[in-house]
Amino acid sequence: MREYLLTLCVTAAVTYLLTGPVRKFAIAAGAMPEIRARDVHREPTPRLGGIAMFGGLCAGLLVAAHLSNLKHVFELSNEPRALLSGAGLIWLLGVLDDKWGVDALVKLGGQMIAAGVMVLQGLTILFIPVPGVGAVSLTPMQGTLLTVALIVITINAVNFVDGLDGLAAGMVCIAAAAFFLYAYRMWFGHGLEAAAPATLFAAVLMGMCLGFLPHNMHPARIFMGDSGSMLIGLVLAAGAISITGQVDPDALALWAGSERAAVHATVPVYIPLLLPLTVIAVPVADLLLAVVRRTWQGQSPFAADRGHLHHRLLEIGHSHSRAVLIMYFWSALIAFGAVAYSVNSASMWILLLVVVLSAVGLVLLLMPRFTPRAPRWAERFVPPRYRRKAVREVPAAVQPSAEDGEERREPVPAGLHGATAIGDRSRFAQGRKTVGNR
Repeated sequence: MREYLLTLCVTAAVTYLLTGPVRKFAIAAGAMPEIRARDVHREPTPRLGGIAMFGGLCAGLLVAAHLSNLKHVFELSNEPRALLSGAGLIWLLGVLDDKWGVDALVKLGGQMIAAGVMVLQGLTILFIPVPGVGAVSLTPMQGTLLTVALIVITINAVNFVDGLDGLAAGMVCIAAAAFFLYAYRMWFGHGLEAAAPATLFAAVLMGMCLGFLPHNMHPARIFMGDSGSMLIGLVLAAGAISITGQVDPDALALWAGSERAAVHATVPVYIPLLLPLTVIAVPVADLLLAVVRRTWQGQSPFAADRGHLHHRLLEIGHSHSRAVLIMYFWSALIAFGAVAYSVNSASMWILLLVVVLSAVGLVLLLMPRFTPRAPRWAERFVPPRYRRKAVREVPAAVQPSAEDGEERREPVPAGLHGATAIGDRSRFAQGRKTVGNR
């Protein structure tokens, strides 16, 4: 565990330290697209944050390759090299899109090529565990098609959800944390060496997201862009493929009693990881709803609009930060709930806890204008909007003028570091247009 934590910290530190110079480079290179009708930020903000995230990925894998307990992952498996090859291609494609823009079909083709490169190097699904049946072996063609499809779906699901400051990085970080707990339990709890690469991928992915989040939280100073969203989507898919299609149920039978019992024991997480509908359930749901909505309206499935889940939260009155936190909540509930259920699927308490937390989430959705206030002793640790406002005397400068009968107000600053996002709700109460991902 200590070596995983070291890898995570190195990845996070490198990503964090690189993001500042990358932001200056993006501004100098002109990677600051103009504000579009579907955007929610108020000022041009640099992209290319994926450059720093890719640097963190390379640093994390490099450090892990020299640690005594993790270097055997590189010796016994070619999956880390396959991940790095696919990540390099998808990152390069994303950088080109962030700077000059790439057609949607060209991006889809590039995603399939990156997935194919990973398959050629051994990162593929070999068999699917099916409850009541056992392990179903796949032909090379079936395994290749399923692997490519899963990678492309995951990449686009994460890309679609990247519409608010800190949303994609935070949701993927939550998914990676839940995935790490499951993979670590499979490896060290049951001695399955095939789960080692997935555990490493999850640790590195957490570091990439945690290192980038301080720069990307609202108001964001830099966006990850497609170079970052497609990259973290590919890393997440690689971990799911590694543990779902590489871990042999015959090995699981050693601790579950039989192959069928082993498949039953792991089905609560295995099948969701296969599609993957647990660790990124919210992004996948957003992706499916977007495709259905756009095709129903006669538009291209790749046409951007303002109907994503996080934009709907803004429409009903939630603030930018609260919309992001609500999406975090649902992602954590689904991902960690599935992991807890896989540990003890016979416990009724886990199901009851999930139901109660779901009810809490629904209440939060129905209370968009409720603003919690921190107690006096905790005000210094929370953002200003959660502090109790002190009653102050109105200075003479803002008193109504006798000549014009109009109140003079001080200008509202644009935000920290010159970045802004959604302002007062009253400014957007009329005529909102549709928005898609950045």
